Amino acid sequence: MEPFRYHVFVCTQEKAEGVSCCSTAGSFRVLNALHGELGAKGLAADVQVSSCGCLGICDSGPVMIVYPEGTWYTKLTPNDVAEIVASHFKAGEKVARLERNDSAEMKTEMLDHRNKYLAMLKAKDTAGVLPDDVSELIRGFMPSRAVLTALELDLFTAVGKGGTAQQIAAKIQAAARATESLLNALVSLKLLEKRDGVYSNTPLSTRFFVEGTADSARAAQLHIANLWKRWSTLTDAVRAGTGVAPRGENGWVTPFIAAMDHNARGRARAVVQAVEVNGTKRMLDLGGGSGAYSIAFAKAAPALQAEIIDLPEVLPITQEHIRKAGLTDRISTRAGDMLTVPLESGHYDLVLLSAICHMYSPEENQKLFERAYVALAPKGRLVVSDFILEADKTAPRFAALFALNMLVGTRAGASYSEPEYEAWLKAAGFGETKRVRIPGPANLMIATK
Repeated sequence: MEPFRYHVFVCTQEKAEGVSCCSTAGSFRVLNALHGELGAKGLAADVQVSSCGCLGICDSGPVMIVYPEGTWYTKLTPNDVAEIVASHFKAGEKVARLERNDSAEMKTEMLDHRNKYLAMLKAKDTAGVLPDDVSELIRGFMPSRAVLTALELDLFTAVGKGGTAQQIAAKIQAAARATESLLNALVSLKLLEKRDGVYSNTPLSTRFFVEGTADSARAAQLHIANLWKRWSTLTDAVRAGTGVAPRGENGWVTPFIAAMDHNARGRARAVVQAVEVNGTKRMLDLGGGSGAYSIAFAKAAPALQAEIIDLPEVLPITQEHIRKAGLTDRISTRAGDMLTVPLESGHYDLVLLSAICHMYSPEENQKLFERAYVALAPKGRLVVSDFILEADKTAPRFAALFALNMLVGTRAGASYSEPEYEAWLKAAGFGETKRVRIPGPANLMIATK
């Protein structure tokens, strides 16, 4: 039984450089064109599209299989998609010129490909060559650094509607030869396109990396460029047991708050839904940054009044976000250190600590939770949003790696496990605690007074 009229598989297998595969032949462009054409023709609910691994006839890629018939289409281009959708999926007639049905030859080709691939793997293993996936893991900094450099130079904005390497280099005031190398690398990463020596942005880079667009993430990603400098000190930090990079570097506030705001906007709705704000009237947002969460909570609960406490250098940015949201009458700000600033006893229904605990030591987090407990009214709740490790601290991977980010960037910060959070909350006086898993790398710990 097929739940859809058609089920389409498109191979998107990526293989080592120099090895034939569908992704190198352009299967992702075919896949994107297929999704677009099905949507445009109103067939998205009738045709299920799945990407898949190697189908064995790699020299004939990109390859697509259509079920229930089991039709194989090979050597596809994005220009072929409209014909397949109109003829096969709408009219029920296969596109003969694109179909491959020489079953015996296909099987021979698949087996030959498999045998050669297994022989290659055996030869590399016998020679003691590092596996490709591990090599890629070690070299992972290379594409990252290329993109971060492009963002620092505001290269995607300079590319604009297109230009040569010389023209783009002049705009970013860089050497033409070096700029060309960077542009070519970005084309290989599918963040730029190149035709006849002219470079242009992809839809993705236009949307997210060009300065001034509605969804531009450039300012937020410049925070990652700052992290790069700290991560280069990881070896020394492991030896020392704490961060060794200079603290308080100039210009950190704007990209850091932009990054926090970018992350918060993507998950604020899920946090608000998980917390259930019915009846909440007074909220304290410790280290609220851009105010994204206070803004989301205020919009969800019309009677709610929120107070944000953060550092003096952060609050001008916070206040501008509040003003743009039209909530200056319901969200107030106060400068101070959350570990020492005076808090009114029993005043708040909700205290939020989002992306805060990983910056502090266990002792400091214990103090924060105790201060939050005193500040909460009876039945009030403390909500901690952070990268929460499982008990053995080896998963999730993002949280485990983020512990290193805190090692290089803070005095004593880390990622912490669910049992650690539970212990601190119980010691602070909270009777009821629970972990709430929401989409994304961060989860919630919710404790009730």
